[in-house]
Amino acid sequence: MTTPFTPEHRKAGLLQSLRSSFLTGIVVIAPVGLTFWLIFSVVSWVDKVVLPFVPDKLQPENLFGINFFGVGVVIFLFFTIVVGWVAKGLIGRSLIRQAETIVDRMPVVRTVYNGIKQISETVFAQTERSFEKAVLIEYPRRGIWAIGFISTYAKGEILRRAGNGQKMMSVFVPTTPNPTSGFLLYFPAEDVHELDMSVEEAAKLVISAGLVYPNDKNGSGDKTDDGDEPAVLDPRDRIRERA
Repeated sequence: MTTPFTPEHRKAGLLQSLRSSFLTGIVVIAPVGLTFWLIFSVVSWVDKVVLPFVPDKLQPENLFGINFFGVGVVIFLFFTIVVGWVAKGLIGRSLIRQAETIVDRMPVVRTVYNGIKQISETVFAQTERSFEKAVLIEYPRRGIWAIGFISTYAKGEILRRAGNGQKMMSVFVPTTPNPTSGFLLYFPAEDVHELDMSVEEAAKLVISAGLVYPNDKNGSGDKTDDGDEPAVLDPRDRIRERA
C-alpha cells in the first residue's frame, strides 16, 4: 500500500526543485557574467591609464562629442605595435642598448627592470624556450605518473655529471591548479614518454586537477575496460543529482 504524498512532501519536493534550478542557473550564469565583468574591468582600467596621456585636442570626447568605451585599448595597442616596430630596427636596438646601459648603473632600478624584463620575455616572447611536448614521467617515485613539459635537452655540466653517457631531458613538472609553479627535473630520455595531446591540452588537464580530459587522438583512451564509453556528466546534471 502506497502512502500518498502529504503537503509536507510536496513542499519539500518543490524546495528541492527550486534549489536544483537555482544551482543550475548559477553554473550557466557565473562563467558568462564573470567573463564580461573581467573584460569590462580591464578595458575600463586601460582607458583610465591611457587617456590622460592623450592631448586634450585629440581626446575622443572633444573630437566627436562622445567618449567611446575602449578607445584607450585601441590607442595602447597601436602605440605598442609602433614601439615594437621601432625596437626591431637598428636605431631602436641601439637606443634600447643605451637605455639599458644607463639602467644597469642604477642599483634598485636595475633589479626591478631586469626582473620585469625576464618575466616579460618568458611570458610573451616567441622563442625556442617555449615548451615543446607534453610528456608522462614517473614522479615522485616509480609507479606514480605525472604530467610534465619538455623544455630542452640537458647540456654542459649537468649532462656530464648526471648523464652517464646517455641523453638527459629537462622536464618541467607543474603543480595543480597553478601550472606556473612546479619543479625542474632531469630524466634520462628513455624514461620520458611523449603524449599525443598538445601542451595546451595537457595544461588544461593540470589546471582542472584531472577533470578536463582532451579527446584521445587514437580513439583508445576514452574507453573503459569493458569497451564502453565512460559516462561523462554535464556539470548541471551533477548538480541535479546532488540536489
